[in-house]
Amino acid sequence: MNEHPELLRRTAELAIEFLDSLPDRQVAGQQDVHELRRELVRTLTEEGEDGQVVVEDLARIGGEAAVAMAGPRYFGFVIGGSLPSALAADWLTSTWDQNAGLYVAGPAASVVEEAVGSWLIDLFGLPPTASYGLVTGCQMAHFTCLAAARQAVLERAEWDVTGRGLFGAPEIEVIVGDEAHSTVLTALQYLGLGRDRVRIVEADDQGRLSAAALADALKAVPRDAPLIVCLQAGNVNTGSFDPIRESIGLVRDRPGAWVHVDGAFGLWAAVSPALAHLVDGIGLADSWATDAHKWLNVPYDSGLAFVADPSAHAAAMAPPHAAYLEYGPEQERDEVSWVPEFSRRARGFPIYAALRTLGRSGVRRLVERCCAIARRMAERLEGNPGVKILNEVVLNQVLVRFTPPEGGDADAFTREIIRRVQEDGTIWLSGTTWHGMAAMRISVSNWSTTEADADVAVDAILRCLSSR
Repeated sequence: MNEHPELLRRTAELAIEFLDSLPDRQVAGQQDVHELRRELVRTLTEEGEDGQVVVEDLARIGGEAAVAMAGPRYFGFVIGGSLPSALAADWLTSTWDQNAGLYVAGPAASVVEEAVGSWLIDLFGLPPTASYGLVTGCQMAHFTCLAAARQAVLERAEWDVTGRGLFGAPEIEVIVGDEAHSTVLTALQYLGLGRDRVRIVEADDQGRLSAAALADALKAVPRDAPLIVCLQAGNVNTGSFDPIRESIGLVRDRPGAWVHVDGAFGLWAAVSPALAHLVDGIGLADSWATDAHKWLNVPYDSGLAFVADPSAHAAAMAPPHAAYLEYGPEQERDEVSWVPEFSRRARGFPIYAALRTLGRSGVRRLVERCCAIARRMAERLEGNPGVKILNEVVLNQVLVRFTPPEGGDADAFTREIIRRVQEDGTIWLSGTTWHGMAAMRISVSNWSTTEADADVAVDAILRCLSSR
């Protein structure tokens, strides 16, 4: 225990050194897998090593290999950084070491999640009586929400899936858009609903589900069949939104239907009056999944699940009671009743710190600034020969395609430009395939990204485009 103060002070110094390096360092990690294995994979000693030596080693090796995704010039995968207050709260979370499954094991963790849940429900414009759970990421948020959906639609068909499972249960019909994210399909896989037996509805050239095609798909489903329809708020490539209000209206006359919304990052458009039209009607759905470690810019391990029907949510998640555990009375929130984990990190503290620090206007400015920067980058890029923006830049996503000056294979050329940009190291972004075409994918999600960073990024892309 006597080593703690010195070790923790030195660790804080090393962490601050890394954070201070983010604005100027190369974004890609500087060590390859063979170097990392040589340095990190070693024989475990019998007696152990000095803690400060271990931390210094990790800071050196891990810091050199770390991708600077917390910094202002990382534009890959819709990844935000960590706000200083959220990072600080995350350090406290590890220090307190609370098991936030039961109120009795972490009272402040439980009450902080109450505050966070109510704030977010209000910010997103969801029903005030909705329940919520803080999970690892959007994958498990989908799992949680769709478990509640499975519970509810089978209960309406007079089947107790909690007690009897799926053996002999009425078949659940699932409808998804052609551009549904893979995590939605994976959640269906985990829940025994199958990812390949869904009914797929065509999408338009921006990835938006077609309401007319949804209406046709609904005609093929018996009116009394248990039904789950999954909509998308924020396409992972284009940032586009399904016609939410119209789609929900088509589903609502089905007595056994449930509408789930994948809002991994797009749900945050609801915080901005300038963007709220994109999520018009969002509060009419039955469940919603999103991430805080994307646009709220808190450390990882921070997904959010919201369910309009708390009874279905609790029935799907709450485990049978164990005699040795102490469950709280009704006025105390046991988080285990709302998420698929028992032992879990007290992940509400960083979200709480971020929201209190930003306030309503800060959250709004963060989202709006990222969208404005995405538009700025798209406008600067599209003014150059051989550069085409493939999507309507409605949010924070930009798709870019490049044409070789001498003619030839645009797919191969686009992938080559992406490779050059990644190797250049000034910024980092990823590639994708969009409607059969190779494309560069730019995601603007970081609180620290400025217009100057955006201009540096565009300059780097154009420099790599013109290089031979």
